[in-house]
Amino acid sequence: MDLASFSSSLIHLIQVYGPWVISVVVALESAGVPLPGETILVAAALLAAATNQIDIAVVVAAAAAGAIVGDGIGYTVGRRFGMPLLRKYGRYIRLDENRLLIGRYLFFRYGNAVVFFGRFIAVLRMFAALLAGANSMPAGRFFFFNVTGGICWACLFGFGAHAVGTEIYKISETLSLVSLGLFIGAGSALSIIIRRYEIALLRLAERALPDR
Repeated sequence: MDLASFSSSLIHLIQVYGPWVISVVVALESAGVPLPGETILVAAALLAAATNQIDIAVVVAAAAAGAIVGDGIGYTVGRRFGMPLLRKYGRYIRLDENRLLIGRYLFFRYGNAVVFFGRFIAVLRMFAALLAGANSMPAGRFFFFNVTGGICWACLFGFGAHAVGTEIYKISETLSLVSLGLFIGAGSALSIIIRRYEIALLRLAERALPDR
């Protein structure tokens, strides 16, 4: 499926199911399922900028709620079943031994920041809550940074895409897919950069946690 078809499909889902599909997709991604949570948020924000079918405040609230609930589920699963579960089934969500080691290292050094800023990074967004639970991060601290991170993320990408979309639609309504494509492209580029740093992070993790 090309970018235009993918974008159109997302917008169609939002038109049919409204804010519910935003919340569900974002929540599932946050719990560890590889779904395009950030992309559907941006698509909904652009739809709100172009039409009166959905309100941008509803879009942002739905995305924030999905992020908070999904991360809460991921944290609970990680806390209850821990590393043995992730080692056994993590490969199905692209969470192999190396990424688990990197996760332990990051939580050992920067636990609070990983939960908050992990929401903004594609590679970490699916795994941060699971790893927080598996690494026994205190629940109160996790939920504080989870809630604040989820709200900030939804506001930044939701209202940001809406503002960009509003300006673009003053020029031409035909540019909606172009603007969505730019957001998707930027997110993909960031993911590639983060993946390239995985090797360096793995080396640091191996030195800091020699017992793995």
